[in-house]
Amino acid sequence: MPQRSDPVRLLFVCLGNICRSPTAEGAMRSLVREAGLEDRIELDSAGTGGWHVGSPPDERATTAAAARGIALEGSARRVRAEDFDYFD
Repeated sequence: MPQRSDPVRLLFVCLGNICRSPTAEGAMRSLVREAGLEDRIELDSAGTGGWHVGSPPDERATTAAAARGIALEGSARRVRAEDFDYFD
């Protein structure tokens, strides 16, 4: 099987990018790290709405994720048109 030279790029999307998509990103990031695939899989998350742009992940989601050994990082952003070309 031929090797893919570009990383697989995954974008997790929800409404505001403070709960579901950062949680999905954090969970997947943990799995990717566990599998040693950080150099082959690129992850990000975004929201369809812009009202939480710049906000950290929701405190409740962060607490629930931390209880499972998962870190939620980054700040909310809105999906951009170029995301449709960049991410798989």
